[in-house]
Amino acid sequence: MNSNPHNAAWSDFNDADDQRDFALIPPKTLAKVLMTLRPGGYDEPSQGWTGGYATRSAKTGAVYLNAKFTVLEGPFAKRVVFGLIGLYSPKGPEWGNMGRSFLRAILHSARGIHPSDLSPQAQTARRIRGFADLDGIELVVCIDVEKDQNGEDKNVVKAAIQPDHKSYPALMGVTSRAPGGPGGFGGGAPAAPSAPTFGPTAPTAPAAPPSAPADSRVPTRPAWAQ
Repeated sequence: MNSNPHNAAWSDFNDADDQRDFALIPPKTLAKVLMTLRPGGYDEPSQGWTGGYATRSAKTGAVYLNAKFTVLEGPFAKRVVFGLIGLYSPKGPEWGNMGRSFLRAILHSARGIHPSDLSPQAQTARRIRGFADLDGIELVVCIDVEKDQNGEDKNVVKAAIQPDHKSYPALMGVTSRAPGGPGGFGGGAPAAPSAPTFGPTAPTAPAAPPSAPADSRVPTRPAWAQ
């Protein structure tokens, strides 16, 4: 390292590169992303919120997962979009229900589960042991543009793209299987070349009753959660 205390690199910026101007990712862009969770240190074991992944707003009391989506491939590779996944709102159950629906769609996308697949394997794949199972998974999302709280445009993850979407196989890099064929879940859902792994031994609890098709929209941040 140059011992000169007056190194020109940090005192004369005439030859520094121009800063890069990152235009927004265009609306309705589909992309494969890596989702990571930024821990907020809030736990509520009675709700299954452990590991310090949840965040609680000191201002509103709302609880959410602070998610980071990093684009893995294509012209926008390495670009990052942030978003909140609602867990609880003191205003009522809507935000939490939207968060559960979005997490369901995330599991469908990451684990290659068709939304209408009610097989025992699919029901097992919709279960997690904790939020740690969601930290570091890959899925396909739809990136859109919305106004932030200051009225400025920003990118948001609008929805998780599930295996019933025509663009899913190409974006996720999977091969479509015949209905009930090897390597995939029932209903002809696309499946990865090797069987997906969800962690150690699958839970032995009885399968949950079939649920209605979920809304895969990401819960946008309501005014009370700003």
